[in-house]
Amino acid sequence: MRIFGITLPDGKQIQYSMTVLHGIGLSRAQALCKEAGVDPVKKTKDLSESEEKKLRDVVEALTLEGDLKRSVSQNIKRLMDIDSYRGGRHSRHLPARGQRTKTNSRTRRGNKRVTMGSGKK
Repeated sequence: MRIFGITLPDGKQIQYSMTVLHGIGLSRAQALCKEAGVDPVKKTKDLSESEEKKLRDVVEALTLEGDLKRSVSQNIKRLMDIDSYRGGRHSRHLPARGQRTKTNSRTRRGNKRVTMGSGKK
């Protein structure tokens, strides 16, 4: 089954295989299955043509994949252009939502650990 040009894995339950789409997590996948009237525990390969069509129609009504990525990056660029605090945090590659940076935030700052006070005596 293909949605937005992405092939969903056949051997998984449909609720888990839908999570490969950017913008759909597990809870949203379960809600979409319920809305389309498809059993979320059913495997992707076991879906009938009518179930596939219902599911595809429900999913394609959402903003996902490339459009979602584009809108998120435009929002971040807008924050940076208006010189907001969050925009400045994004431009300096620091956490933007109030997390501490003295320790932690290695993912955002990079893995360049420097030992303080290791100068020669």
